[in-house]
Amino acid sequence: MRFAHVVPSESTDPRLIVVREGERTFVGDLFEGAPETLEELIAGGDELLERVRTSSENAAWEPLGSPRFASAVLAPPVILAVGLNYAAHSGELGLKTDSTPTVFVLWPNSLTAHGATTTWPRSLSESVDYEAELGVIIGRPAKDVSAADALDHVWGYTVVNDITARDIQFSEAQWSRCKSFDGFTPTGPYVVTADEISDPQDLHIWTVVDGRMVQDASTGQMVRSVATLIEHLSRSVTLLPGTLISTGSPGGAGYSRDPQIFLRDRSTVTVAVDGIGELVTHCRIAG
Repeated sequence: MRFAHVVPSESTDPRLIVVREGERTFVGDLFEGAPETLEELIAGGDELLERVRTSSENAAWEPLGSPRFASAVLAPPVILAVGLNYAAHSGELGLKTDSTPTVFVLWPNSLTAHGATTTWPRSLSESVDYEAELGVIIGRPAKDVSAADALDHVWGYTVVNDITARDIQFSEAQWSRCKSFDGFTPTGPYVVTADEISDPQDLHIWTVVDGRMVQDASTGQMVRSVATLIEHLSRSVTLLPGTLISTGSPGGAGYSRDPQIFLRDRSTVTVAVDGIGELVTHCRIAG
């Protein structure tokens, strides 16, 4: 199944929809007590998801149109980001892929939606970069799980643009601030349930900036697979339902190009993952 958060014209609060072949229906209208957010749906477990699936078969569907989307995830317990998980990206940044994953936290204020405009002050950075990433959403608590069982804990997948202020990234010892400006973590527009993705390591992932293809790769090029990342992370922490894991970006970052490509005032970035969707971000630089 395919879900998204949209903001109806008569409201300021996001509502969860099911999407199929250009149509949508509001999950909250399917039955009394139905979830209004993805987080509520995930918390209800497999039983609630199956009830939503069954109820939607006879629902009142309407054209999807061009809705105003909200972030694919609204309130994850934590956003865990993995760096240097594609050899090509590590090499182009001049950084070493360590024997264990590079993990950092993204701040919740950075979440934003498909089609939204991300704005940052020129005084803070003029070296803002794009990074297409596969987002993994945990469905069942994962603690000390093996790689063989790890994908059983995945609820679904989404698209993430891990926007990064490169000058700040290379001036500080940690990477959270340079990637957590307001609006620096666009997600969506859709979340696709895990049963729709037979192999998360066999997905085309790409980025287009101002009409130019700048990243073009496969998730099969990850240094560590989704399952291996979950195994590693779950050794030290319990991955709670709703946790978003951003699994790293392939080669082709703007910082590493000659000449460099950074996001400009009025740039448009599309990052995409085959089978999940295309995530568009509009850029504005203030000051």
